Amino acid sequence: MDKPVIKEIIVVEGRDDTRRLKEAVVCDTIETNGSAINEAVLNEIGVALNTRGAIVFTDPDFPGQKIRNTIIERFPNIKEAFMPREKAIARNGLGIEHASVEDIQKSLQSVVTRYEIEKDHITIRDMNLWKLSGTIDARERRTYLTNRLNIGYANASQLKNKLNRYKIEHSAVTQILSELDGEE
Repeated sequence: MDKPVIKEIIVVEGRDDTRRLKEAVVCDTIETNGSAINEAVLNEIGVALNTRGAIVFTDPDFPGQKIRNTIIERFPNIKEAFMPREKAIARNGLGIEHASVEDIQKSLQSVVTRYEIEKDHITIRDMNLWKLSGTIDARERRTYLTNRLNIGYANASQLKNKLNRYKIEHSAVTQILSELDGEE
């Protein structure tokens, strides 16, 4: 089977991530070399973004989120790929380098881009109606939804912001949650 080709440059944390990505797809990477991302790496990401495009693909942990936030603060319209935490766990660690080839390909097929939020189209009321907040199984429901949307796990407040930022429609959320509730 031929590997998919990713035209954008993928921003990862380290060489183990690069090695694993190259087993899954044909791509070029920029390595941040940990959470102490420096100005030279940020400048390189800027060049990549302006020439070929770039995708942030960091580990689903605190340091990975910190790196992602640093990059997004500088480049708010960069594309993002997410790996569900449970797909990146191994006995000796957590990270993209532990994910399967198939899961990496799936994550890179579901890239999202942030948009400037004019007005929230998804509200706290929606979150409560969907039982994504304030219920005993809200965390489980948010995990299911964020995995299906491939946007990375978030608490209720963060999820509301992500749904608005990525312009995810009410109908998409309702459809996914109806699958969880067995109402297809």
